Amino acid sequence: MTPGAEMPAVTADAPAPAVLPGAGMPAEGQAAGFSLPIQVVEAGGITAWLVEDHAVPVVSLAWSWAGGAALDPAGQEGTAAMAAALLTEGAGPLRATAFGDALRDAAISLNFGADRDHFEGGFRALADALPEAVRLARLAMAEPRLDADAVERVRARAAAGARRALETPRGQAGRAFWARAFPEHPAGRPSGGTAESIAAVPPEALRAALDRQLRQGGLLVCAAGAIAPEALRAVLVQLFAGLPAGAPPATPPLPGFRDFGQAVVDVASPQSAVVFGQEGLAAGDPDWEAAQVVLRILAGGGFASRLMHSVREQRGLAYGIGGGLDVMFRRGIVVGSVATENARVAETLAVTREEWARMAKDGPTEAERADAVAFMTGSLPLQFTDSRRVADSLLSLRQNDRPVEWLAGRAARLQAIPTGRLAAVAARLLRPEALAVVVAGQPVGL
Repeated sequence: MTPGAEMPAVTADAPAPAVLPGAGMPAEGQAAGFSLPIQVVEAGGITAWLVEDHAVPVVSLAWSWAGGAALDPAGQEGTAAMAAALLTEGAGPLRATAFGDALRDAAISLNFGADRDHFEGGFRALADALPEAVRLARLAMAEPRLDADAVERVRARAAAGARRALETPRGQAGRAFWARAFPEHPAGRPSGGTAESIAAVPPEALRAALDRQLRQGGLLVCAAGAIAPEALRAVLVQLFAGLPAGAPPATPPLPGFRDFGQAVVDVASPQSAVVFGQEGLAAGDPDWEAAQVVLRILAGGGFASRLMHSVREQRGLAYGIGGGLDVMFRRGIVVGSVATENARVAETLAVTREEWARMAKDGPTEAERADAVAFMTGSLPLQFTDSRRVADSLLSLRQNDRPVEWLAGRAARLQAIPTGRLAAVAARLLRPEALAVVVAGQPVGL
């Protein structure tokens, strides 16, 4: 998933059990909430979560393994991302053009990707085209061609993307921020690679990446749409039976966030881009949801956030500022960003630190708590408006070890958090003295 995939402060974490009785209905004495009728389906040693819905004849599947860019060899960053892109560039007897034509003829959307800590796949297809979607997805994973022309085409595209990512101050700031926060870990390296590392990836490294990543073990699968449990069981067997046994290698544990202070990357630009952050919480921390509420009030609530009010509305220092939890390796890192004129960077950072310290010292008000919780509970259903979003959202929750009943209790848990607990969590979470900052531009006064 993309960074922050488990839905930072504004959204939800979520699911429900093997079929939740009275799904969508509050238990007696609980606040009304939102949940989904999630079924747990097992076949061939694989467990999948399913939200069955035949209102629209569309089926979406999403699956993943731990790994991704975290398994890239040092100096060959971008290997997993390139390997993922090559899975739809021809498989079995079908070269790239024929494979693409087969997908288009059946109106199938098939995609693979690798982020910092996961390798993912998924498809969306009309129910009538489900057998063809399964056939092509299985072929892509079990018999990827990796033709020489496809490899060089993907390499050129990846190198161009890596160069483009550094064309703006924002890209430079983000690259430097993660490199300083995790200097000895793959999380500090660009998951898509650099132009230099991409050029250094030999074709055999791409084959090796797929061999270690695409396994029958370690699979997380979620499905949504017009498919019944018995049909999904058959799909699970057909889709993944051709993969080798075993699981991918373990990813290296994520070390603590390095409090690196303040750094400036010189970029010739009239504006500076700023990325700031600090250590967050483990996804399994009991204060996780309270931290989401705190960060929404501080930085994630659009015009309702304290940072937006102080930085934009009161002082006009920037057009926008925000932040939240960026989730990776089952950990949340507090990350925010802002862009402003070079002459106003120092004041913007001073105001940001003041608000960070004020929240840590005093916590939110009762009115802020009520508004944040109302938004978070009220907006939750918007994450599940189509089968693809349902499957992807459930997958992100499985990646963070959420129990299947997580969604059913989400609203009640949020509403039950008192203001005093939010103040305690803010004091624990927010450390203004440890706020790490990267500025890319030519800031004045730093």
